[in-house]
Amino acid sequence: MQTEIIISGFGGQGALFAGQILAYTAMDEGRHVTWIPSYGPEMRGGTANCTVIISDDDIGSPLVRHPTAVIAMNLPSLDKYEPLVAPGGVLVVNASLTNRSPNRQDIKVVSIPANVVAEGLGSTRLANLVLVGAMLAATGVLTVPMVEKALEVHLPQRHMQLLEANRAALRQGAAAAEAALAAHGS
Repeated sequence: MQTEIIISGFGGQGALFAGQILAYTAMDEGRHVTWIPSYGPEMRGGTANCTVIISDDDIGSPLVRHPTAVIAMNLPSLDKYEPLVAPGGVLVVNASLTNRSPNRQDIKVVSIPANVVAEGLGSTRLANLVLVGAMLAATGVLTVPMVEKALEVHLPQRHMQLLEANRAALRQGAAAAEAALAAHGS
C-alpha cells in the first residue's frame, strides 16, 4: 500500500515539521518513505508545503500529483489542493483559518478548528499536530501511538518540554476527526 500526503500552510505553521515526523515514524516502522519540503519566497508567513509518501514497497517516484491525503492548514492551501485529492482520498482542513467548506463530494472531508483546539492545549503552534492526528484517524496510514513514539526519539532536545503537549495535540486531533467522521457517517 502507498499513501501520498501533501501538508500545506503558511511558513511558521509547522507544515514541514508535520511531514518530517510522519516520515520519521514511517521509517521507524520499517516503511519506505520520501519527504520533500517546498518553501515560498519567505520562510515565516510565506507558503510552505511538503509531500510525504509512505509505502510498503519501493517508491517509484517522489512526485505527487493526486495525493491520497491533504492537510490544508489555511485557505490558500485548501483552494490549491482540494481539486488535486484523489477520488476516495482524505482532505483535512483547518476550519480555524478557512472561510468555506470543501466542495468535493467524492472525497472524505475532515474539518477541524485546529487553532482553537491547539489554543485549548496552550499554544496555537500545536495546530499542525492536531491536524496530523486528524489525518491519522481518517486514513489509518500510521497510528497515533506510532507517532508519539517517534516524537520521543526525533523531537529536537531543545523542544523536549513540548513532548506531552504534542502528544495531546495528536490525540485531540484524532478524537475530533473520529467524531466528525461519525457525525457524517463516513
